[in-house]
Amino acid sequence: MRAAAIKQLVLDASVVLSWCFEDEKSPYAEGILDLLSQDTGAIVPAVWPLEITNALLSALRKKRITQAQATGFLNRISGFHIEVEESLLSRTFETVFLQANASQLTSYDTSYVELALRKGLPLATLDEPLKKAAETLGIAIAKV
Repeated sequence: MRAAAIKQLVLDASVVLSWCFEDEKSPYAEGILDLLSQDTGAIVPAVWPLEITNALLSALRKKRITQAQATGFLNRISGFHIEVEESLLSRTFETVFLQANASQLTSYDTSYVELALRKGLPLATLDEPLKKAAETLGIAIAKV
């Protein structure tokens, strides 16, 4: 999928968190940031906000970032068009559980794969095992 053609994508926390930490920046993640700064929307599973805030809390507690940096970062990403999908118990207990078991991914990572597969959207991720699982299932990886 060409970057210009992407109107919506599934956005993994790994990409977003790389924007916060200088030592994790990558050209790919910066390209996704550019897409979101323009017309591309993102959809994320219900676990996404918890993954983001947990990573920031961990970084804060390890003194990797300051409270002001964490708050500023959360305010910045709140400005993007990111839709958080509702979590359904039946989907999690049935589909995500079975896919996670088959792919050897965590249920958290599998929630991104399941969402991308169900919505027919490309996945933006820096996580190699997640990328491989997605590609195995025929899910496009968002190109920048």
